[in-house]
Amino acid sequence: MTNLAPRPLIMAPCCKPTIYVVDDDAGVLGSLRFLLETDGFEVKTFRSGMALLNAAAPDGIDCLVIDYKMPDINGIDLVGRLREHHVAAPVILITGYPDENILARAAAAGVEHVLQKPLLGDGLVKEIRGAISEGIPGPKAAARPP
Repeated sequence: MTNLAPRPLIMAPCCKPTIYVVDDDAGVLGSLRFLLETDGFEVKTFRSGMALLNAAAPDGIDCLVIDYKMPDINGIDLVGRLREHHVAAPVILITGYPDENILARAAAAGVEHVLQKPLLGDGLVKEIRGAISEGIPGPKAAARPP
């Protein structure tokens, strides 16, 4: 007698969304890596904007988390350079001081999500998930409370 029970369907595990994080502060970078990996993301970190720009073909990026104030290039200028290289992933800009000038410049660069440091936590994860589901960077920036 043969067993006619259906065979279990074996599905490939779903790919984790890949988040690129750029921050010159090693402590912040490590904390963000831990937070995001704990929430199920694949995380690649860079200590400077130039390190990201020099990375071999940054493709497969689902979302970028970029610090505004870095010594080599600020986060908004980095976004501009990434767009020139046809990187269209949504960007979340993080800053300790989200003033109107930064918000306006971020909006002009197509950065829709601006979050205030240092208390990013669950708010950052929520923003990343929202940005990925939106899929395309938006035209305006809005400061989000931590």
